[in-house]
Amino acid sequence: MDSILIAMIGALLIPIYEACQDEDIWQKMLAFASIATKTSIMILFISVLRDDWSLGVVAVIILSVGNAGLMLLAHLIKRLEQYD
Repeated sequence: MDSILIAMIGALLIPIYEACQDEDIWQKMLAFASIATKTSIMILFISVLRDDWSLGVVAVIILSVGNAGLMLLAHLIKRLEQYD
């Protein structure tokens, strides 16, 4: 079980590195959305292992709603840059 969590954390480092490298706002937002998705999957996995339903509900909310807000923010930032 520990090796699965270590692999998940390793997979989480890839989009963090990508977010630091790119200057394009869309690439950064996609990297952050990937981080949010992977983090919520990790939380969901841990909640199943611990049999903790409240933690699982938080993970599902982050998974379903979190990325939509992040993409909306990226779209608004890109529109603001077009008008400047």
